[in-house]
Amino acid sequence: MANANARHAANAPGDFFVDTTCIDCDTCRWLAPETFHDIGDQSAVHTQPTSPADRLAALQALVSCPTASIGVTQAGSRAALREVSPSFPLLVEDDVFYCGYHAESSFGAASWFIQRADGNVMVDSPRFAAPLVKRIAEMGGIRWLYLTHRDDVADHAKWAGRFGAERVIHADDGRGLDVETRLTGSAPHELAPGLAIYPVPGHTQGSTVLHYHDKFLFTGDHLAWSKRLDSLYAFRSACWYSWEQQIKSMESLLPLRFEWVLPGHGWKFRAGAAEMTRQLQKCVDWMRRK
Repeated sequence: MANANARHAANAPGDFFVDTTCIDCDTCRWLAPETFHDIGDQSAVHTQPTSPADRLAALQALVSCPTASIGVTQAGSRAALREVSPSFPLLVEDDVFYCGYHAESSFGAASWFIQRADGNVMVDSPRFAAPLVKRIAEMGGIRWLYLTHRDDVADHAKWAGRFGAERVIHADDGRGLDVETRLTGSAPHELAPGLAIYPVPGHTQGSTVLHYHDKFLFTGDHLAWSKRLDSLYAFRSACWYSWEQQIKSMESLLPLRFEWVLPGHGWKFRAGAAEMTRQLQKCVDWMRRK
């Protein structure tokens, strides 16, 4: 937990606080926007939570913080934290869950979990935290550990070792990684019925996205929702391979039908399929102006 002696001066007085070790990964701001906000290059508490829902979200942000930069001082809140910790993964919709427990080694990237009768999928790697490991085991373990790109692999080896998972990444991002399956080429790859991996080079050479049941798109660092711009967004300042190629990759997703964007970094986003296509085209147009 965070160090109260390093409590940031920008925090609102009260129980919850952020200390000066924050790496500005944005996790707490999208998990608990009623409590945390952006103060430039870090996060801080702008409003102390008062409702049960806001306190729960703040505690979930504390658990998920990759650098343990969020703290809570009251004994009652600490007791509640012990109940929140094993509540992950949190349901998103249908059989899709958010893992929490972000890892500092992937700069706080989010990871996701799909519970399927024919084998569960973990999308990118969270911290190998004991409460989460226990819950994933109770939910049936992991058949595939799908890695969107090389930046967000975190504790993949520990997860794969614990559950015997098959790790899947594109070969262009798999150099130096001990994984079971390296995809090649630019064609889509069907992982299982209803699960298709699409190469989207740009952010990195081997970036890919996972399309699930015409409803969910797991995008890694390729695409996210920008709260500031109020639109879908690609990270121009964090494009490590080719911006022009990333534009082409974004355009290649326009024919897909989906209602959720679940990213590694940035805010998740839900809209009807038609609105999602409109937003994606808006993103492409914006990218071409950059």
